[in-house]
Amino acid sequence: MAYDEFTARRVRNALPSNLDVKEIKMMGGLVFMVNGNMCCGVVGKDLMVRIGPEAYRSALTEPHVRPMEIGGGRKPRAFIRVEPDGHETEQQLAAWLTRGIKFVSSLPPGKPAG
Repeated sequence: MAYDEFTARRVRNALPSNLDVKEIKMMGGLVFMVNGNMCCGVVGKDLMVRIGPEAYRSALTEPHVRPMEIGGGRKPRAFIRVEPDGHETEQQLAAWLTRGIKFVSSLPPGKPAG
């Protein structure tokens, strides 16, 4: 599935400019790496956010949130998908991105993609 460019542009504009952010096309969408770690992305019109395994179960109880599904029906327990109604306002989008940034900031820097 291709990613929605409007949603990708919103994410680009909402990510803080002081972060080391790289964009990579993968998993059928667009992924934003922060300090070398996958943080968030866009799949179709959905927002993908890496919130970590500890926050996973509680995030799934929130409106418009479902598990991220990858090849073979696998559901990694650190990633969620937020449907468009869950990130339609700038405040909602910023809140989800903040959660993703908080989690990846707790990780050691990742290896450069390439």
